[in-house]
Order: sequence, then structure tokens, then C-alpha cells
Amino acid sequence: MSSLRAGDSGQAFPVYITVMAGLLFLAFVYFAVAQAAVTRSGGQTAADAAALAAAQDARDQLRDGWREVILDPEAWDDYLRGRLYVLGAACDRAAGFARDNGATLAEGDCTDQLSGGGVEFRVRVSTIGTVGSSLVPGTEDRHAEATATAILKPLCSFSVPEPTPEPTTPTPTGSATPDPTPTPSPEPEPITGLVCDGVTWTIDPEDPRLPDAADLFTVRLVD
Repeated sequence: MSSLRAGDSGQAFPVYITVMAGLLFLAFVYFAVAQAAVTRSGGQTAADAAALAAAQDARDQLRDGWREVILDPEAWDDYLRGRLYVLGAACDRAAGFARDNGATLAEGDCTDQLSGGGVEFRVRVSTIGTVGSSLVPGTEDRHAEATATAILKPLCSFSVPEPTPEPTTPTPTGSATPDPTPTPSPEPEPITGLVCDGVTWTIDPEDPRLPDAADLFTVRLVD
């Protein structure tokens, strides 16, 4: 009987080795799949952050530029409509956010276009880490790529106010001598006609209280 048990034990050992080898292989596969999933997820996070950063940088540029011409309402339109910003600066900020999230943003992979009454910023990033490992041949040098789009949408409308006609002083009849008293300059009038997301703003030229960047534009990711 003992010889039979010894024979059974000898036959079971190769099966045990085969089973363990299969389990180890499955563990390696699950590990590789999980690593790839984490890398791809991180790449999408980096792309989302980069797209939002580009749109937010453009929004900041637009508000700063608008403040510089705040006393010239006729120059407001291009700023409030989201037209006057430097794309290169916005993409530089996007690249920084991509790098902070473990990805790179190649030159030419940050673009803008008009869409739906706003401006879309589209980015494509490549992860610094790879999707595979040496455990799975052929994957150790592959990087995940991800894209994201954020939209910058204006919230304000503006109607240029009609200029107030300057009062004229009649010249006294029978007098050729001009009045030596200088005419005082009129006080600058408040600027009206700005409505942002249903809120009416009146800009006092002497002490302007201005909307924040978030009042002027909304920024969100596009599916």
C-alpha cells in the first residue's frame, strides 16, 4: 500500500507544478492589465488637467486685457467674446499641468477652435510611464495617449452706450471778447450696458468694480 501512495504522490507533483505555474502566469497577466489601466487612467487625468489649464489661462489673459481697456468700451468686444489671447501662453500652462500629472504635451498637440459660441482647447498627451513591463514582452516601451477638450464660453453681453452730447454755451451777441473762464472737463460717466449671466454691471470709471474671470467666462470639459 505504501508503494501505491508514493506513486500517487509522484504523479500529483507535476500537476501541482503546472497549477502553480498557471496561477503565477495569471497573476502576472492581472498585474500587467492593472498597471496598464492605472497608466491609461493617469494619462486621461493629465489630459483633462491640461485642457482645463489652457482654457483657464486664456480666460485670465482675456480679463487682464479687458481691464487695460476698461475706459474704452468700444474696445471691449473682442475681449468679452473670447478672441484676444495668446494660444502659446495657454499651451505652456497646459504643458506644465500635464507634466505635473505624469505626462508630456508635445508641440502641436494643443490647439484651439471656435465652437458653439465659445472656444475649444484640445490637447493630446503621452504618459511618461509605460503601459506594460518586462513581464509582458513588447509592452515595456509603450506609452498611453489621451485627449481632452475644454471649452471657454463667454457669459457676458455688452451694448455700447450712446455718447452723451456735450452741452454748448451760446456766444453773447455784440461781444467779440472770448470768455477767459476755461470750461471744466466733464466728469466721466458710469459705463452701463454690461450683463454677465443675468447680472447687470455698472462700471464706475473712478473706482471700477469689475467682474471676476469666472463671471466673464465659464470653463468646463467637453465629453
